[in-house]
Amino acid sequence: MSVFQFLRKVFRKRRRRWRRAIWSTSILAAAMILIWSGQTLKDQMNMLLTGSGHEEPLALETMHYLQIEEEKQEERTHEQRKFMQELNASKGKKKVHLRTTYVCGVEEQNIGRLNADGIYELMNTNPLWQGRLDDKGEVWLEQTVSDLSPNCKEQAYMSVDASGNLTLFEGPPEEEKVLRTFFQLDLGSMESSLPKDVIRQLQEGIRIQDMDEYNSVLSTFSDYARDMAENVMKPSS
Repeated sequence: MSVFQFLRKVFRKRRRRWRRAIWSTSILAAAMILIWSGQTLKDQMNMLLTGSGHEEPLALETMHYLQIEEEKQEERTHEQRKFMQELNASKGKKKVHLRTTYVCGVEEQNIGRLNADGIYELMNTNPLWQGRLDDKGEVWLEQTVSDLSPNCKEQAYMSVDASGNLTLFEGPPEEEKVLRTFFQLDLGSMESSLPKDVIRQLQEGIRIQDMDEYNSVLSTFSDYARDMAENVMKPSS
């Protein structure tokens, strides 16, 4: 069995456990709702709106969460409005760049020189793009993509760095071109639980070519993430 066959098998088992846990939780929640629904609708609404004891009401907690999301959206809208105002106030054509941020990797592309109308046409065609002007007066259109960049698909490896951290490298690990560090591994527990071939392959570097492989490796080794609390020194007696 290859390393990826093993990792995918572990990932599929974990995913099935997650599904069973979700179904079990849903059934339990449904039963609790049926029991709780013995109260009158008036009592339920009163509990949601006023809470009980000293606890914050559930409805207010939900409203607080929605308020935070709304504030984030308002901030993005404000930034876009500011960008458009600055763009409208400018004259002539501007150098335009497209910056794409991936789960692994960032790519920048020079689109060319466009006037305000051309920039707006691009943004209307791609409504998720965010625009900004840099200090040189050049326009940057930015997007986020939930995938590996083409460069990462060709060169990314998952391995362990010198400090024992699960790390994503550009190229073989020995070149030490770190793209991203995830968490410190409990190497002792990992070596006693996983097949030797998997440990050896991780040390040499596991080639990552797509999001399925990325998620499989990350999910499997997250079970061996060292608790940061273990690294905190206890006060001397």
